Amino acid sequence: MPAFITNNSTRYGWAAIVLHWLIGILFIGQFMLGFIMVRLTSQRTAFELIQLHKSFGFLLLGLLILRIAWRLGNTAPALPASVGGLERRTAPLAHLALYGFQLAVPLSGWALVSVSMLEIPSMPFNLFVMPNLPLGVSDAAENFWALAHWYLAYAGIALVALHALAALRHHFWLRDSVLTRMITPSSDQDME
Repeated sequence: MPAFITNNSTRYGWAAIVLHWLIGILFIGQFMLGFIMVRLTSQRTAFELIQLHKSFGFLLLGLLILRIAWRLGNTAPALPASVGGLERRTAPLAHLALYGFQLAVPLSGWALVSVSMLEIPSMPFNLFVMPNLPLGVSDAAENFWALAHWYLAYAGIALVALHALAALRHHFWLRDSVLTRMITPSSDQDME
């Protein structure tokens, strides 16, 4: 496999970079779409946006699973020497929390539509019917998963914001390569 696709000791490869930014944009976009769709007065527009939100949620879930599989199969580049000991210990925990919340949000959304009393099928991008999770349909379950989805989404977006601020801190204040290694892919020259 070409060197620029996979990670090396100093930089991420194109696969990790594309998945990182695509998932980040989708996660932020999903948060904004969810925020807007529940505040609309037009039921028709809200319904259409909810269906779009579900479609992008399933896409996000699939990309996250792919990203985690890719991460497990590719070693992450080492942090620059300028990164302190505390940050070296907490960075893996922060990334684990990001993955956890980014998985929990679409899974809780899937649970929500699975237990909904409305029983409206989920059809990602109108391509196929996504089966519901094997959960009992009830008002109580729907209320639980709606609340869980809401809290997880806000906690997840807060973690994404902290992640972005940390990357900007590294780039503009510490002036190290933490952010640039997720922008510029690895290359054959990095291997020399």
